[in-house]
Amino acid sequence: MTQADALPGLLPDAGSDVLRSISANLESMSAGQQRIAAMILDNPHWAMQANVEELALRAGVSAPTIVRFARVVGCDGLRDLKLKLAAALAVGAPYLHRSVTPGDNTADVVRNVVGSVTSVLADWQHQLVPGDIERAAEAMHRAKRVDCFGTGATSNFLAQDMQARLFRLGITTNAFSDAHLQLVAAATQTSEDVLFAISFVGRMPALLEAVAVAKEHGATVIALTQTKAPLASMADIVLGIDVPHDATMRVGTDAYVVQLLMIEILMVIIGLKRGPATITRLGEIHDILLTRGVDSDDPSLLHWGWKQVLRDEAEGHEPDAG
Repeated sequence: MTQADALPGLLPDAGSDVLRSISANLESMSAGQQRIAAMILDNPHWAMQANVEELALRAGVSAPTIVRFARVVGCDGLRDLKLKLAAALAVGAPYLHRSVTPGDNTADVVRNVVGSVTSVLADWQHQLVPGDIERAAEAMHRAKRVDCFGTGATSNFLAQDMQARLFRLGITTNAFSDAHLQLVAAATQTSEDVLFAISFVGRMPALLEAVAVAKEHGATVIALTQTKAPLASMADIVLGIDVPHDATMRVGTDAYVVQLLMIEILMVIIGLKRGPATITRLGEIHDILLTRGVDSDDPSLLHWGWKQVLRDEAEGHEPDAG
């Protein structure tokens, strides 16, 4: 290989800086090379261990294209690329972010982190099964009661968020994070109810026990989890969130974002199912929050109580003794 074979700015001795070099030269690559580069940057640990056929399949290119890519980025071949990936990971920052390498400046970090999430979302979208999402939305739309279970900081927040959204749609709903309350709620569910269990890890014993109880009582169980998790095997409907694991967090940004998006998708579909009356209801809620909420964009609303007192005095009314 000659130096001319490599992309501008990439030298054959890219060495342990190969990840940074690939990232920096994305825009000058062809479409196929960009897919390969994104695949490697998204999960360099996997790319380092995968064979040429696996790499080609995931990137949607031919095996020879993988080999040519290795040469284009300054390596003598696929084996050399893997050795340089191993070197980059050994001295890199995998416990900060899988797409960040030492020496990255602020612009690099912004580009790499945002690009990583964008890539993950694209892959996740292709994994989605619209039929399963439709079944889940229909079950919650028809349910007499929907209980949202979350175990752990992130799952608990998401359960609370989902409960608030369902409540606005006019659905009777609760959110529980306490293991004992989850068991109590599960024990009171019926075949007319839905248990919506949220857990990226999907193997918390207390949550699995509550799900088992709900199933014994005939409830429909919907799980927002990884498709191979124990929770998924217990659910009637699985909404998969298979994304790369985070280096530092048990539930990383990728998992957090796709779970929020799935909840958003479900709420929109359920809202459409519930028809014009629900749209009107949401409009009324919006107007109330806009005109009566103390966190409105209009700062004067923070003083609405004083405004009312002044108005009463101007009209000659006695203010309430309160």
